[in-house]
Amino acid sequence: MTAMTRRRLQSGEDRIDTGHGCAELLRDADRRAAWMLLIDGIPQSHVDLDDPGYLEFEYVRRLGHIIDVTAPEGQPLHVLHLGAGALTLVRYVAATRPGSRQVAVDVDEALWRFIKLRLPLRTGGRAQVRIGDARAVLDRVPAGSFDVVITDVFAGGRTPAHLTSVEFAAAARRALRDSGVFAANVADGAPLAHARAQVATARAVFPHACLIADAAVLRGRRFGNLVLAASPGELPTDALTRRAASDPMPGRVVHGQDLVRFASGAKPVTDATARSSPAPPPGAFASLPGLDRGEHAPADEGEIGI
Repeated sequence: MTAMTRRRLQSGEDRIDTGHGCAELLRDADRRAAWMLLIDGIPQSHVDLDDPGYLEFEYVRRLGHIIDVTAPEGQPLHVLHLGAGALTLVRYVAATRPGSRQVAVDVDEALWRFIKLRLPLRTGGRAQVRIGDARAVLDRVPAGSFDVVITDVFAGGRTPAHLTSVEFAAAARRALRDSGVFAANVADGAPLAHARAQVATARAVFPHACLIADAAVLRGRRFGNLVLAASPGELPTDALTRRAASDPMPGRVVHGQDLVRFASGAKPVTDATARSSPAPPPGAFASLPGLDRGEHAPADEGEIGI
């Protein structure tokens, strides 16, 4: 996560207990219309309402890179977002690829209504939100209907076990077109056993895969986010490497034999053996200084297209 000046909001309108956790918004004082969503104190999303093409979190920027190289610039895509959050990537795709059809899935209806009210979607586009379990919705979508399937689902800072298995990856493969890409946010720390198992799991279903992450995370020096991409066809790893290397916090792209070595000894996860991803250790996320009063997220501006 890049540096950001934050202000904690004191208004009850900008904090809600959804039944799945306490959601609150923090204003980014460095960007006039930007906000961070936290669930139980853990950063979940960052959005800039005036500039939806801006991606603050490094791992979200890497997911953006995958979207960018999936098809020629500006070409509309059909995208399934498993995990809606504050709709950061929904806004990004709508802004960078007008006319894209998108479905965002979240189990937390109260959170969705909170985001719809406080952070209206201004970019338009053909998008909808479905309330439900990500795996259950994925299992019901028509085969071969999506260009991109993105998984970024956390509960209590952990990815639920049933979203980490071979069976889940196979459901994602079924939902994708033959040229499509599956991308997942994988959170892990030393010894990276979960990340290695997720690579082995993806490679059991998809013939091509790569991993994008900060070097310190790849070496197990700190807990962080790794982005896993997999596809029935070859991935544009050269283009991803250039984009990741030019990020404010440069990332590495691990693929080919390097990825085989990374996952060496790891076994694919099944529904029977799956476990939730590791919990983030204390202090894994930056402190949130600058407690100010009187800051409010924008009010609902009417129908928002989702």
